Amino acid sequence: MNATLASLSRRSLVQWAIAAPVAALAAPALAAADPHAGQSGLTPDEALERLREGNQAFASDHPLPVSLGGERRHALAAGQAPFAVLVSCSDSRVPPEMVFGRGLGELFTVRVAGNTVDTTALGSIEYAVEHLGVPLIVVMGHERCGAVSAAADVVQRNAHFPGAIGAMLQPIIPAVLVARAAHPESDLVDQSVRENVRQVVQHLRETASPALLERQARGDLRIVGARYDLDDGVVDFFDMGEA
Repeated sequence: MNATLASLSRRSLVQWAIAAPVAALAAPALAAADPHAGQSGLTPDEALERLREGNQAFASDHPLPVSLGGERRHALAAGQAPFAVLVSCSDSRVPPEMVFGRGLGELFTVRVAGNTVDTTALGSIEYAVEHLGVPLIVVMGHERCGAVSAAADVVQRNAHFPGAIGAMLQPIIPAVLVARAAHPESDLVDQSVRENVRQVVQHLRETASPALLERQARGDLRIVGARYDLDDGVVDFFDMGEA
């Protein structure tokens, strides 16, 4: 028994001797960690830059390599730490992971035609921010959006869409009205896409959720708008007043 205890003691001592220098080196890094970084380890600005880099690679036809294999799947089975929420359209031509060159577990996507935010979508966003520590929300519209085009038809030609489609368009109509008044000589659909994004961003920034307001005030969360170009694959990011 004594020999066994002595062996364990020697083993513990060796393990401590190896681990101590590693811990000492790691401690300054932990102490210096950015207080605004989420569970992904990224700050809001770092998360946005990662999306920019991924989209630049995608649009230049040099997509980044992404991890989709079994090792990555097994690692994610225990939990997730995405670095951005993407509120985007359901359009099949605008898959967020491909557009931004991201792999499994990196983006928390909320997709609905016209990239609007209802109660269900807001609950999903709050979950990502509060429970997963996501530091960035991007609301992304896209060129020639079918939902926005349909809402413009409602405004311009009093078009009627049966079933749930008509109800789905209602949140987009205020953006169309603003775009028509502000840009009477411009492409109404494209200006409405941008205005719709603006309004959703403003809603999330200012009125949607106390949890989002609190994290923005602390600098832990950033909410921005974006527009995806179907022709060249480029995502144009903008803050309020820049679209």
